[in-house]
Amino acid sequence: QVQLVESGGGLVQAGGSLRLSCVASGRTFSMYTMGWFRQAPGKERELVARIVGSGTNTYYTDSVKGRFTISRDNATNTVYLQMNSLKPEDTAVYYCAARNEVRMKYDYWGQGTQVTVSS
Repeated sequence: QVQLVESGGGLVQAGGSLRLSCVASGRTFSMYTMGWFRQAPGKERELVARIVGSGTNTYYTDSVKGRFTISRDNATNTVYLQMNSLKPEDTAVYYCAARNEVRMKYDYWGQGTQVTVSS
């Protein structure tokens, strides 16, 4: 079992920055690929970024490339999402999730943190 707790959301003006954090419980954090997802009202949840257990490989959806950076610290069981040059369309609830590498499914989810970008 993995428990995930996100923090760092809030209200920011367009062009501003926020850093989201997600702390995981358990001793096997480095074995999981971690993802950041978001869901805006009336829209489907989408994968924003992911990072493999070693931190050596990352993926970003096109709309955030060059603005968001995902990173992790396996010593503290934490994954981060640095969000710069925020746009109103980034407004959503952001979730971190841990992927089961056998089933290749995101089995564990945090409770979500709201990010609101005003224009």
